[in-house]
Amino acid sequence: MTNPTPLRVVHPAQPVGDDLGQMAPHSIEAEQCVLGAIMLSPAALAEARPLLSAGDFYRPAHALVWEAVCALADHGSPADPLAVGAQIGARNLAKVGGGPYLHTLISQVPAAASAAYWAHIVRDLAYARAVVATGTRMIQLAGNTADGPADLRAQVAAEVAQVTAVDRRGWPEPTPLTATPDLPVFPVWSLPDWAGEYAACVAELTQTPVDLAGCLALSALAVAAGGNVLVNAGAWAEPTNLFLVMVLPPGNRKSEVYKAMTAPIRAVERTLADQAGPAIAEAVIARRVAEGDAERTEKAAIDHPDDPNRLADASAARVALDAARVPAEPRLFGGNDSTVEKVTSRLGEQNGRFAVLAPEGGKLFSIAGGRYSGNVDIGVFLSGHAGEEIRTERMTREGESIDAAALTIGICLQPGVLAGLGDTPEFREQGLLGRLLISMPESMLGHRNARPNPIPAHVHTAYERTLNDLVLSLRRFGDPDATPINLTFTDEAQEAVIDLLEETEPRFRVGSGDLAHMTDWGGKLVGAVVRLAALLHLGKHLRDGYGRPIDLATFQDARQLGEYFTAHAQAAYDAIGADPAVNHARTILDWARRTDTTRFTARDLMRGPLKNRARKVTDLDPALRVLETHGWTRSVPGASSGGRPTATAYETHPDLAQDTP
Repeated sequence: MTNPTPLRVVHPAQPVGDDLGQMAPHSIEAEQCVLGAIMLSPAALAEARPLLSAGDFYRPAHALVWEAVCALADHGSPADPLAVGAQIGARNLAKVGGGPYLHTLISQVPAAASAAYWAHIVRDLAYARAVVATGTRMIQLAGNTADGPADLRAQVAAEVAQVTAVDRRGWPEPTPLTATPDLPVFPVWSLPDWAGEYAACVAELTQTPVDLAGCLALSALAVAAGGNVLVNAGAWAEPTNLFLVMVLPPGNRKSEVYKAMTAPIRAVERTLADQAGPAIAEAVIARRVAEGDAERTEKAAIDHPDDPNRLADASAARVALDAARVPAEPRLFGGNDSTVEKVTSRLGEQNGRFAVLAPEGGKLFSIAGGRYSGNVDIGVFLSGHAGEEIRTERMTREGESIDAAALTIGICLQPGVLAGLGDTPEFREQGLLGRLLISMPESMLGHRNARPNPIPAHVHTAYERTLNDLVLSLRRFGDPDATPINLTFTDEAQEAVIDLLEETEPRFRVGSGDLAHMTDWGGKLVGAVVRLAALLHLGKHLRDGYGRPIDLATFQDARQLGEYFTAHAQAAYDAIGADPAVNHARTILDWARRTDTTRFTARDLMRGPLKNRARKVTDLDPALRVLETHGWTRSVPGASSGGRPTATAYETHPDLAQDTP
């Protein structure tokens, strides 16, 4: 490979005085190469013009040539030496060096394609001269005793701002490395009136985002319907349980909202326990009687081993004992102390229907991720979300056998816990992350009203009574053979389901789809909307929802919720680092900020922050594109001198050092 001839760059050998003169940093050769390239190629001018202005050239004659070429380009005229000479004019052409010098500039160019490379050198040296000049003026300001400290600080700040503006020229305003910087607010109007109005009032009273109360309202609906209702979407069917995760930092009154939204479920759980009490007591007595019969007949069979009748009685008594099971006390949900093993046991006890609702649910995911055991155990979540069979084997006690598990989750997490979900690869690889409907509302801390409006009595009563009736009408404890209710869609709504499938599919395309990096979640989006539609339908039609199809208006409400959760899921995946390109881009920025790196190559990244994360240079292209499109870096093309160009370098935005991650 042929390398370009090294440029002679002049730097000051000692502090400069008022007259920068020949001591200012500059490179005549780089300036000549830029001017020659832009006269040879309009494309070269297009690359160099965003980087340079006439004031960046050290030699005044070069500034005249630059301005002449730009003026010709603005009029659509060619910029050959003859046209440039005519544009400069006879009087100023002598100052440039005459027509022959313009031809000399062209002859100095190794390759017009390297114009941007030379332009970066000219620009960097112009910035260096600006820094030198600023330093000189600051020295002079410091020696001026006539100005007071306030005036001196103001003048110094103005000088720094001026030189900083030179450094930022040509840079766009950088944008954060996030897929969705502005997240939508929970569409509380899409909920049934009795639930949406109560959620809005709870949010007002507690001065919390309505997203939190709204998601817990959906969790309450899923507690009522999960395991008892299926919805047919045409080509497939969905259960009606949900996995909802709300993310808020401490101090946001999550516990108060949680108590308000789940109070009716606690009350109806007590009602179910009271209703089941006599049956449980009867079953306990029947169990004891069966145990006595089994013990008595077994002893008789042992005492008379040759009597076949006694042996048959003992066998029958043992079968009766095995069948005499005592049902567990009805439990609708568990809280902060829920573990994977306890959740599995509860599902077995409660005929496959159970929920975990907690204002702080990080413990559940920590245990599932193997924090204490070292083994990732998320099988109950995967099967419990899909309504599948669960069979477990226990070494010390009887295992669980669940024909169709329906697990609902409605928990709050702190932002740090959400980000930590990415530390367990199995959560994504096995599909747990893809099952979560995540809400990341903006905290109201610092903007809360100390005198909020109370909840109207009729709104509170309507929520409690309606949710109570809905749970009691759908939960059928003690009947493991009960057939789930099947919901369908109207023809219009069914067509809308198919439309959503068609609209979602292109979003998975690599390179263009906004869900291409999170297909595990996007692949379940339509199914989640179908589940939401069923829950909204049951909430809107409490008395006859079982016997009528889901209409188009209800599906459109569910679709609004789906769009909300999609935007928040993109932000959550971004926070987790589930998009490798964004994750690597953040790593590069953190490294550049920490090491004060202002220019790097792809090879530098492979030897530094992304060591062992990329097999070849091209693997870094997605991350580099993310940085460039967000305005944090821009490429500096390598030079070419008839051979293969040198490696492309990337320079970082001047504001990177001051930016907060």
